[in-house]
Amino acid sequence: MKDDIHSSNKKREQLEQFIHESEGKKMTSNEGIIISDDENTLTAGERGPTLIEDFLAREKLAHFDRERIPERVVHARGYGAYGEFQPYESLSDLTMADFLQDPNKKTPLFVRFSQVVGSKGCNETNRDVRGFSIKFYTDDGNYDLIAINMPVFFIQDAIKFPDLIHAVKPEPDNEYPQGQTAHNTFWDFMANNKEAAHMSLWIASNRAFPKSFRTMEGFGVHTFRLVNKNGVSHFVKFHIKPLLGVHSLIWDEAQRLGSDADFHRRDLWENIDIGNYPEYELAIQVIKEEDEFAFDFDILDPTKLWPEEDFPLRKIGKIIINRNVDNVFAETEQSAFHPGNIVRGIDFSNDPLLQGRLFSYTDTQQARLGANHQQLPINRPVCPFANNQRDGASRMIIDRGKVAYHRNGLANNTPYTVPGTQGGFVTYPSTVEGHKVRKTAPSFKDHYSQAKMFWNSMSDVEKRQIIGAYCFELGKCGPFVRQEWVNILAHISSELAHSVSKQLGTTVPAMEESPVTKSSPALSLQNTIFVPDTLRVGVFLAEGFDGPSVSKLLEELSSAKLRIVILHETLGEVSGTEGITYEVHDSFLTGSPLVYDGILIVGSGNITTHFAYTAQKFTTDIYNHFKPIGMIQNGDAILEPLNLSSDEGIITDSDSDFASRFIKAMAKQRFWDRPSFLYPAII
Repeated sequence: MKDDIHSSNKKREQLEQFIHESEGKKMTSNEGIIISDDENTLTAGERGPTLIEDFLAREKLAHFDRERIPERVVHARGYGAYGEFQPYESLSDLTMADFLQDPNKKTPLFVRFSQVVGSKGCNETNRDVRGFSIKFYTDDGNYDLIAINMPVFFIQDAIKFPDLIHAVKPEPDNEYPQGQTAHNTFWDFMANNKEAAHMSLWIASNRAFPKSFRTMEGFGVHTFRLVNKNGVSHFVKFHIKPLLGVHSLIWDEAQRLGSDADFHRRDLWENIDIGNYPEYELAIQVIKEEDEFAFDFDILDPTKLWPEEDFPLRKIGKIIINRNVDNVFAETEQSAFHPGNIVRGIDFSNDPLLQGRLFSYTDTQQARLGANHQQLPINRPVCPFANNQRDGASRMIIDRGKVAYHRNGLANNTPYTVPGTQGGFVTYPSTVEGHKVRKTAPSFKDHYSQAKMFWNSMSDVEKRQIIGAYCFELGKCGPFVRQEWVNILAHISSELAHSVSKQLGTTVPAMEESPVTKSSPALSLQNTIFVPDTLRVGVFLAEGFDGPSVSKLLEELSSAKLRIVILHETLGEVSGTEGITYEVHDSFLTGSPLVYDGILIVGSGNITTHFAYTAQKFTTDIYNHFKPIGMIQNGDAILEPLNLSSDEGIITDSDSDFASRFIKAMAKQRFWDRPSFLYPAII
């Protein structure tokens, strides 16, 4: 193992030289001139005109005028953090990639979570696809894993990408809606590009409302290659699995949380800040090169997934996100990702969407950040780098020497290339043949089989959520677009088409439904991991609560890694018996039931005196969102006027072992058997 370059602190050490502290310093211009007055421009007399010679005011205003770089056309709304990756074992059987060889080696990384559709200022809980991009600062250069939280994509060929984004962005005649898909142009594009049928089900599912970045899955979507030292290639897909499980908001929560535009980034920042570091496992699916054409779908088609039951995941290492950024603009906004940033041992496939992205991402970053964007601190590799590229806007490197060309004698032909046998990057020599054509491969033309498999894989509650999503989204469209989509749904599932059509007032045509009966249990969120770790419990404390027993209970809940938040009618302190008091973190006015994963109601002899209408409304929202409710010490008095049906998600202290039963209920998170009118019925 090499020395310091292997440390997970290497990137941070590199960034330290760029950290600039202003606190306690004299104010100067960017050229270092000490400033005596930063509140008044230089004028000809106290009431006279401003003088153009005021170089300090010109510098300040000119810099302010340029403080905003062009935002990304897509994935504009993003948030980032640092972390590290450590492999579980050597992957030398599959790849030469250095950072995947030694299980003792940690590789620093930067991750950016994002949204596809909205502008930089949109709220974070809209129905949308999320980005999950990771920059690994490896010893062999930067490797970027560009991922989203769904395993498939809308289109098969990159030439359609501008059309997709034009369709999903605010409609050009009226410039709305912002950051949303519920409008005519998006669904019209989708209906007329039937390869999007599969992806439409994913965005209609609750995957489009991740509960947090910490409980969001990542998929590389594209098929890549891993190449080992013997030159043997395997096709792979990358997966990023959160150790907290994959969990989503429900539609009503997501809509109402729109009032908090920063919901997801605040959750990430706060949890990292208190040491609840998000953890994920990096996994791969592998197909031998000789099996490329052995399946009933094309493995290069980005609108298809590889079912996990047929192509088991191999978990190859752990990702820990453990440090917030120091400056969001300098780090998160200036971070530049590119699927073409690969390292020795990783290579591309002929996936047509991937091939187009290899051009577009380079072009995008150069247009947005400039020719020297790789030299920005956040994008700079930790390994040595040298080439003959020179000049350009905002170049940070000061190049010494006379020579800036290859094949030279003045510098002994340096920087020099390195043969592949000695560590240089080599492209896998895949066979390419055929006529120049503009055609879709016949193997890419099945648009409904995997869409039907996805529908078959959903639980009844997930199917109802999907039906509700189509009804809402298409309900915001005109009659023509609604009918277009019911026609497509009829190809996928008659059950789905009739359930949606009833709500939209359309007709279901006589279409040949996909005959697929296969399902993939891994696609259902009902089969994810359920743990209590980091879940927020809102604890309603009434004045005069039993101090010792409550103190013991809250200690047990905290030991189970639940986050305790004390709620009361007013802020300040709430007092119990034997002198035990708690600071109130949220009142029923400042708090919101939307940000709690469950509640614990702690009463006293006169609980209704302390918990009025606001607490009852709080409780009703928790119940209607299928979350657990615990009640002790006469806490059930608050439920009496609410007429809420009792179920396994409502835990009382009438039986023993309340703490363990409540912790178990919190881990389950949702109790879907409750009566609800949030989603339409399945017909």
